[in-house]
Amino acid sequence: MSSAIANRPLLRVPTPAPKLSGEVFATLINLSGRRRFTSQRVVLYAVLAAKKDPTLACVASDALGLFRAAHSALIKGDDTLPGVFCSSLQEAYFGPEQGDKKIREFIELAERALHAIQSGWRQVSVLLDELIETTTPLLVVLNSLTAIYEKEARSHANQAKNQLLDVMSEIKAISKQAHMVAFNAQIIAARAGVAGREFSVVASVLTGITGEIDKLLQVALAESSA
Repeated sequence: MSSAIANRPLLRVPTPAPKLSGEVFATLINLSGRRRFTSQRVVLYAVLAAKKDPTLACVASDALGLFRAAHSALIKGDDTLPGVFCSSLQEAYFGPEQGDKKIREFIELAERALHAIQSGWRQVSVLLDELIETTTPLLVVLNSLTAIYEKEARSHANQAKNQLLDVMSEIKAISKQAHMVAFNAQIIAARAGVAGREFSVVASVLTGITGEIDKLLQVALAESSA
């Protein structure tokens, strides 16, 4: 039974959202999507176990384990995942919608139903009816949560792109100034005649460097626009 799940304290209000990589966002979205899939798998195999083959209760238990693990990782986080990292998730999980509570209630109900199936208890049909009734409301909650993860991922990607564009803009301004310095240096070297040959070599190298910077900027701009 899952008294530990039901009695687990709520998390504190999160600090400002940490900087997350695209890979982390992909993992969060995948875990959130896994909860939708495994919740349906739990219900399906619980029904089949009760009506046709009790051994299928083990399949349902495995699916419930995946569901529970995914939810725990999304709530508490670990060495690679942030847990509840923004106000919109805090609100969805612990606000009026009570997403975390509804998910934990589903876990507890599923555990009771599966235990009843494996033990041959008479209240199996009642518990299954309750479990089936939770399916649609739970999916609404899970879909809403997954949409939040996807929205945060898009916002993160846009922010990262804007930051890249800002950096490239600064580099472009520096490159323009370097072009001017190199051009002026070549003029001075030409006027200096023989004495300015070494200075001319340095000016040529600087011109080549600024040219390479321009090429890199063009590639970066093309990739950011793709």
